[in-house]
Amino acid sequence: MMKKLSIFILSLLVLQACTTADPYTGEDKVRKSVKYGAAGAIVCGLIGATKNSKNARNAAAGCAAIGAGIGAYMDHQEAELRRELQGSGVQVVRQGDQIQLIMPSNITFNTAEFNIKSSFYPSLNSVAKVLYKYKDTVLDVIGHTDSVGNDQDNRELSNKRAYSVADYLAAQGVPGERLSPLGLGETQPIADNNTEYGRSQNRRVELYITAVQ
Repeated sequence: MMKKLSIFILSLLVLQACTTADPYTGEDKVRKSVKYGAAGAIVCGLIGATKNSKNARNAAAGCAAIGAGIGAYMDHQEAELRRELQGSGVQVVRQGDQIQLIMPSNITFNTAEFNIKSSFYPSLNSVAKVLYKYKDTVLDVIGHTDSVGNDQDNRELSNKRAYSVADYLAAQGVPGERLSPLGLGETQPIADNNTEYGRSQNRRVELYITAVQ
């Protein structure tokens, strides 16, 4: 019983550590990818904690098999996304069992606007086609800006851009309950905001695709 309780408390701490405050409501939000990943860890951990050693070993082997299956599932999805998005300007980055799509704002939006450029529709249509096919995933759509302008305006712009991408994907058939849009403004730069090139890299929308375990 104490072992089960310890695992449960640890899981709650993991969820708390991976929580992001919504800048508009003030409420804490847990990314869907974190939530589902932690849920899988809880299930496997409780099996091991409540069964005898033989069953615990079998449970661990089962969890490993599930993980291998997820890896293959994401491999196929990654390959299709790379094929569909070749030459589009969208970067496809693989991080373990998660796929990240990086969409620079210069190909998705006009300056200081959140309406998607019509020239980018074909690329988003390709993304939606693959996401619709691979249904066992959840999607975090995260908007970012450079450091030009005030923080509140940047958060609002990044949030609107994230919702624009999420809404478009939903309109192409990706269920809305799989999509979790959020704007983080200028808080997570990936390049130097003191150069034009760096600022162009920081203005982006990122889509994190994570398998439901």
